[in-house]
Amino acid sequence: MSTSCPLCEIAATVRAKRERRKDARPGELLAAALELFVEKGYAATRAEEVAKRAGVSKGTLFLYFASKEELFKAVVRENISGRFGEWNVELDHFQGSSADMLRYAVRAWWKHIGSTKASGIIKLMMSEAGNFPELAAFYQLEVIKPGHELLQRIFQRGVDSGEFRAIDQKYGVYTVLAPMLFLATWKSSWAACHDTDMEIDPDQYIAVQIETLLNGLISTAPAHSKTPAK
Repeated sequence: MSTSCPLCEIAATVRAKRERRKDARPGELLAAALELFVEKGYAATRAEEVAKRAGVSKGTLFLYFASKEELFKAVVRENISGRFGEWNVELDHFQGSSADMLRYAVRAWWKHIGSTKASGIIKLMMSEAGNFPELAAFYQLEVIKPGHELLQRIFQRGVDSGEFRAIDQKYGVYTVLAPMLFLATWKSSWAACHDTDMEIDPDQYIAVQIETLLNGLISTAPAHSKTPAK
């Protein structure tokens, strides 16, 4: 019968903890980077600050992310663009009306992005995109374009079913995006002022915006008609 070695067991435990810590590092670095990018902006955030907040060395950060730019892209993918795949799958299996689909999509965006720290990325890109054209192109490709396509898909579903009247979808997406971008920007700026005159209840705000939009979209043709109202 073999006898267990206490020192070997301790060494194995230490190795296991190190491996778990190593596996957790990318997530910790992304969380720290998100906080700092939102707090300070892209230009003002330094790699060593991210590493320090995550509790690792600058060298360790660059083992996982080759540059600050790649770190920022990873933050965007982790918190925003990585969600489009699952959202499109959800829409594939959505059983309700197109109006309900639009309501669901807007509320899901607010729940998972707008109401979280990730909303600060939107404000960051609006203010700094002009100074970083490569990041702007990346954001356009991985966030703006798929976001527009998802909304256009909802509009087209409604038109095809006769629920929505036909609209210029290229510009129609902004009727959804504009009020939501305002809400996200408000959360990252004016909401911190604690002025009761500036208070906005996100749920009530979203409800009003969606129903106002739907009043403009809803077709007067009979339900399930394949011909959009003229």
